[in-house]
Amino acid sequence: MTRQPIRIAVLNFAHETVTFLPNDTTYEDFIYQGSPARGEALLAWEPRSYMGGFVKVAREHEGVELVGIESPLWPKTGTGSGWITTEAYETFLGRMVAELKAGGKWDGVYLALHGAMGVRGVPRPEADIARRVREVVGSGAFIVGTFDPHGNEDEAFLAAADMAFCVKYFPHYDAYLQGERAARMLIRAIRGDYAPATVTVKVPILTATVLQWTGASPWMDLVQRALTWEAREPDLYINVFFGFPFADVPDVGLTVEAMSNGKPELARKAADDIARWAWRRRQALLDTAKVYPVPQGVTLAKEAVARGAWPVVLADHSDRSGSATWILQQVIEQDLSDTLIATIADRDAIERVKAESLKAGDRFDMEVGGRADESAGAPVRVTGTITGVVEAWGKLWVGVAFGHGNVVLLSEYLTQIMDPAELNFPIDQFKVFAIKSRVHFRRGFDDSGFAKTILLVEPIEPFLGTVRLDALPYRNVDVKNFYPYGDVRFP
Repeated sequence: MTRQPIRIAVLNFAHETVTFLPNDTTYEDFIYQGSPARGEALLAWEPRSYMGGFVKVAREHEGVELVGIESPLWPKTGTGSGWITTEAYETFLGRMVAELKAGGKWDGVYLALHGAMGVRGVPRPEADIARRVREVVGSGAFIVGTFDPHGNEDEAFLAAADMAFCVKYFPHYDAYLQGERAARMLIRAIRGDYAPATVTVKVPILTATVLQWTGASPWMDLVQRALTWEAREPDLYINVFFGFPFADVPDVGLTVEAMSNGKPELARKAADDIARWAWRRRQALLDTAKVYPVPQGVTLAKEAVARGAWPVVLADHSDRSGSATWILQQVIEQDLSDTLIATIADRDAIERVKAESLKAGDRFDMEVGGRADESAGAPVRVTGTITGVVEAWGKLWVGVAFGHGNVVLLSEYLTQIMDPAELNFPIDQFKVFAIKSRVHFRRGFDDSGFAKTILLVEPIEPFLGTVRLDALPYRNVDVKNFYPYGDVRFP
């Protein structure tokens, strides 16, 4: 039987916004080679993530046409930038909406989002995107979104969209799978085989992202409970948004969504069960990781090396600008050796290297890092020898050897190293890897069996990326409305 053709518009607009950073995310930050992208270029973006899964499954169905609407990709600043400016948001969204209007009739829309976008003057950007898309495509089209588990979402998105699929694991191993699900269920809904009934429940728990590793209990158990509901009830899907506390937005915090095929009572039952389970385990959700002050962490790393428990990972989970020098300071002060620090963000230092045409083997003597904000610490003078000046992922990296077998890698922007293979560097010479990552580093350093010792660290003071969230200067959020910062009741 020949099926009616289906036209699906594909849009992308994603950012994990650290609204406490002083540098706004501007229009220019989204403009670089390859971004914005449209047509096949957009559809080919991130083939191992949401987009890749969505496109793969959608094109397995007969008569489905995908149209890539011009969309900005991730800003070149990554997550190391603050509020998205109103100009940037309105410019890109305005272009997307205009292209949708000019595109004729749409049966469906796929929104590749993140969930923790912060835009000046727009309290709930993802919900606003869905609402403005809905105004164009009308009530007859279906809208689906995919999300990172660090999204800050409430019922507003699903008031305008029909479906949402959120990654369950941290690190985000199942992004491709959620893209596949989004395509499959969107096409089923368009063809009348699925009638989405959704329920959203906010749970007043606020946790730092470093605590949310799903490789250990109780976050592992939270994910397993959602998976069990999905396994036992056909056509039931559960999203658990862990929340992103470094975005000062009104829908911050833990959120549970459930979706069934025309059975709202089932969706309600499942969502309430997951939410109540999380509330019962609320203290355990906060007790999942030991975080050391940086000086103590470096001392423990030195002790681990001495007893042969290396490679050691020193993970500075709190550095949100990428410029923090706290570990570098202590590596020098405590004379830690055989350490790779990857990376410290310092565009000025890199520009100076370029201006002076420095290369491998040249002398290096500069202050690096710091400056970005108080949480980055002070610049640190590094004296040594350049090991290399290379381009990686379209950005320049500079390696500098110093001290006793140490190397610091300088990057233009915040860089999370998730796997030692990403370093493109002879790693066998190092015993300690000091990186800027919360949990994603466990992909290549922990789950692979690479590291023997893992130490999570943050500065002594409760700066920007701290686990002590009540120290953050929220304006749009009252932390006393969230556990553990106030006398909160639920449900």
